[in-house]
Amino acid sequence: MKRRFFYGALALPATLAAVVVLTGCGEKVKPDPAAEAPPATTVEVTGDVNTLKVDHPEQFPTVAAGRQSAAGALSVTGTVTPDVSRNIPVVSLASGRVIEINAKLGDTVQKGQVLLRVQSADISGAFATYRSATADETLAKTQLDRAKLLYDKGALAQKDLEVAEEADVKAKISVENAVDQIKVLGADVNHPASTVDILAPASGVITEQNVTASGGVKTLDNSPNLFTISDLSTVWILCDVYENDLSSVHVGETADLRLSAYPDRTFQGRVAFIGPILDPNSRTAKVRIELPNPGTMRVGMFVEATFHGTENKTEATVPADAVLHLHDRDWVYEPSGSNGFKRVEVKGGAIITSSDGKKLQVIASGVTPGDKVVANALEMQNTVEQ
Repeated sequence: MKRRFFYGALALPATLAAVVVLTGCGEKVKPDPAAEAPPATTVEVTGDVNTLKVDHPEQFPTVAAGRQSAAGALSVTGTVTPDVSRNIPVVSLASGRVIEINAKLGDTVQKGQVLLRVQSADISGAFATYRSATADETLAKTQLDRAKLLYDKGALAQKDLEVAEEADVKAKISVENAVDQIKVLGADVNHPASTVDILAPASGVITEQNVTASGGVKTLDNSPNLFTISDLSTVWILCDVYENDLSSVHVGETADLRLSAYPDRTFQGRVAFIGPILDPNSRTAKVRIELPNPGTMRVGMFVEATFHGTENKTEATVPADAVLHLHDRDWVYEPSGSNGFKRVEVKGGAIITSSDGKKLQVIASGVTPGDKVVANALEMQNTVEQ
């Protein structure tokens, strides 16, 4: 009888045997995600903080800057302000105490409307002077009539008649002066009172108020305006334009205006003035744009003004994601040498939409058409910061 021995199973390697045993037990081996992930990118920053090297540059695809030819445009910010030439102060020539206020800041008032009432000793004194002058006029007229009668009968000398006539003329002048004083103080000579009504000298909106109920009203030499009424049918847009951009702005040209409150509407105004003095801190000049108020502009509103040039200018365009907004500046990343990138500061312009619906940003300076830039600058920046 022959015996047969099978040595194949005993000759298996230990690792394979373990696999066979585990497989036989029904356990599964899970894949390692870390082993399947792409290798991590190593970023090396050189001595220049804007220059760096990466070991896998293919992870940051680049695109070529496009070309756009159009009239140059300059966008600045500004605010809506009243037309100073249409600001009318409300004052009182009579000092005293406020006993009633019928208007407040922001109200729309009409010409002749009573804004407040002031109780004034000046008014009382003016009426007292008027009454005294009226009595003197009556007495002078009576004396003149008597002098004429006596002169006609030969009982009065001519020089005495002339004295009576002169006294009558002076009395009339005193009455006229007293009436004028009452009118200047704002009172009505036919309605004697110790109070005076302060009326609106024009129609408009009250843009300044410096008076309160029971407050004191002083004379003009040491008192601010009680109110300021502004005619807002025409308004100013005051913008700050940097020194380097002043060549793009000219008096007489039109500007497109967009209000933050109405972003879908565009208004047009005329450049009426360019300030001759620069702000030494911001290096900007004041530019004034004038336009009729369509009824939606309110004092203090923020405005974006766009000035259009007269000559076509060729500028570069890049994907909006290719521009990095950092520290109030605009940057792009450009390839530099082998496996290197360089962060370049640019001057960003308007955001436009391409024919295929993609968002592009106009680059006024720093990039020329055809230059390569990283398509996603934020992704590159995040990798650098990590």
